Amino acid sequence: MKVARIDVYQSAVPLKKAFKTALRTVTVAEAIVVKVTTDDGLIGWGEAPPTHVITGDSLASIRYTVEAVIKPAIVGMSLLERDALFHKLQHCLVGNTSAKAAVDMALHDCIAQYAGMPLYQLLGGAKDTLETDYTVSVNTPSEMASDALDYAKDGFSTLKIKVGKDDIETDIKRLQAVREAVGSSTTLRLDANQGWDRKTAVRAITRMEEMGLNIELVEQPVAAADLKGLQYVTANVETPIMADESLFSPQDARTLLEMQAVDLLNIKLMKAGGIQPALDIARIAKAYSVECMVGCMIESRIGISAAAHLAASQLHITRVDFDAPLMLREDIVTGGVRYEGSKLLLNASPGLGILAVDTQGEMVI
Repeated sequence: MKVARIDVYQSAVPLKKAFKTALRTVTVAEAIVVKVTTDDGLIGWGEAPPTHVITGDSLASIRYTVEAVIKPAIVGMSLLERDALFHKLQHCLVGNTSAKAAVDMALHDCIAQYAGMPLYQLLGGAKDTLETDYTVSVNTPSEMASDALDYAKDGFSTLKIKVGKDDIETDIKRLQAVREAVGSSTTLRLDANQGWDRKTAVRAITRMEEMGLNIELVEQPVAAADLKGLQYVTANVETPIMADESLFSPQDARTLLEMQAVDLLNIKLMKAGGIQPALDIARIAKAYSVECMVGCMIESRIGISAAAHLAASQLHITRVDFDAPLMLREDIVTGGVRYEGSKLLLNASPGLGILAVDTQGEMVI
């Protein structure tokens, strides 16, 4: 079974509501969609959204990387020689993790179909159902409280609250308003998206602890490169701290854990470069007895299906952040994982279970 073709498409789907963080505002979910076809007719799917402020990748760079660099490097290679195939994918160029992730997903989809198993079973098979949080974008305290209450009424028992865009007093007001709106039974986790410096982070988190706001965790409170800052925050607050933008590679994971800079890791396929390196990160975390979350960018159910299969394969991946497809006005994917409220049900069919994708009005199968 060899890689016979790699085709590239583009998609764009408006969001129901603007997605706002300390780093960016998104109103349209754009992506490069990758279709891998094997010489025996299997089809695998992958996706890469451009996230300039995190990965540095754009639509143009992702497309060029897949078509001009990755495609000539791996077409003709055997999918059964997996170590050589994924080594070539990761080392045919430096960086460009989003493009690598899209192709990696599609290759894994094909391999699992060949094996006759859903991908999560092939990778480890820990569980077949996941429960996602829902993200509350950074806005005024009253708007965030209203949004949070709506999501809680829709059955989401865990909410991810975006902060870090303004001063800490405003962030605390946001959190207070949300907590008052949803009550004490809803789990709240914070994501500052690098919006604080180390001392501001400690001051803000300590205030929240003293006020009894009951925060499950705080994600990436300081700049991605400030590993000493992460270490400082982790050592000086009770609330668990999670790395996101500081974590791209397995080497990053090892560094963070050896420094005891964080309590938890957030793995994203777009940062890691796909399922293969993401599994390496998860295994390193397991060796340190550290739990992981698998998160996402603003993706359709193509990327989320791949990330969900990774998350469902490992017991120590204990949290997921897979709300992005629920934010889209349209669903462009036939097949793949299914949502029932906050729950994600993994497909029983081989691979990722994706049957077709609507790329800007063109249904591709």
